[in-house]
Amino acid sequence: MRARISIGRIGAALAAAVVLAAPVWAHHSFAMYDLRITKVVTGVVQRVDPAPNHLAIFFATMNPERKNVERDANGEAIIWSVEMAGSAMMARQGVSVNSFPPGTVFSIGFYPLRNGQAAGTREGGMFRCPDRTPPAPGTHCDSVEGHIQIGTEPLPAPVERTGEEQSTNLTSSGAQ
Repeated sequence: MRARISIGRIGAALAAAVVLAAPVWAHHSFAMYDLRITKVVTGVVQRVDPAPNHLAIFFATMNPERKNVERDANGEAIIWSVEMAGSAMMARQGVSVNSFPPGTVFSIGFYPLRNGQAAGTREGGMFRCPDRTPPAPGTHCDSVEGHIQIGTEPLPAPVERTGEEQSTNLTSSGAQ
């Protein structure tokens, strides 16, 4: 009888853990991101938001010549934000308010938001350029001697897919 009580308690504890973990899984949904598109950009840090749940870097994207930041029709810098893992985990990888001060040039891959706002979630590697050394035109920080790699992955390949292209790819591969 004692073994049955223990098994029952274990079962109840497991069921409670699943129910309590559901909001955490829901919080980590990627439904708001367009996973069909991978952007790879080089930018200049404006600020780092070290929120405990998800560190975010706000940055101005650099132009292809790597001489200045991109600007909108009003001449204002185009600012993006990319959300990452929690601040403690990112600090262990070398990303913090102190290691990425304003003016830091870095390259990152990310999935953009579906709603078109200038934000996304990190995908793949991230590279910091050495101080005052932007990459050559059309390249990213991973090509600059002395870069600092964040994480173990390379920068992802940029991908721009429409829903139609994705459907065609799925159909041609035999997926239904």
